[in-house]
Amino acid sequence: MKTHRVKNLMVPLEEYATVNENASLFEAVFELERIQAKFDPARYRHRAVLVIDDQGHVVGKVSQLDILRSLEPKYDEIQQRREQYRSGFTRQFLKSLLDNYDLWQKPMDDICKKAVQRKIKDFMYTPSEGEFVNENASLDEAIHQLVMGQQQSLLVVRKDEIVGILRLTDVFAAVTDAIKQCPI
Repeated sequence: MKTHRVKNLMVPLEEYATVNENASLFEAVFELERIQAKFDPARYRHRAVLVIDDQGHVVGKVSQLDILRSLEPKYDEIQQRREQYRSGFTRQFLKSLLDNYDLWQKPMDDICKKAVQRKIKDFMYTPSEGEFVNENASLDEAIHQLVMGQQQSLLVVRKDEIVGILRLTDVFAAVTDAIKQCPI
């Protein structure tokens, strides 16, 4: 592979969508759209927003799935048992959750109100230790972390500061480019 270090594939923090932890879902949606409009159209679009505190430190992230999940507060009840459900669902089971928890009864009717009222800090995801990778780490190490942690991205650090994000899509593109270069 041409690029062997994380720092050569990462998206620098300043090129990624960020919002303050006190921002609303409404603000996060617009920031994601704003930053995507500026991003290189040849690359995959961003799928998350990084959450920063008042000092500018990354404290969490919010994915597209987190945003959708936040629009139905009753998912919080189900979320507590989330780990039990990761092995796969039948359609019948999923439908029973929808009915039993009375989910999405007014799916789009209240969307504007929910988007303004929901604060990012109330549903953001706080990354665990295994979701950080050093900017000088090898791509091999990063791939191992992505695979073993089943992550869509890793936060890239320099010393104790987050300086970027390494996205699975960019790593996958680098790997497939290297495969295409193989002499057969």
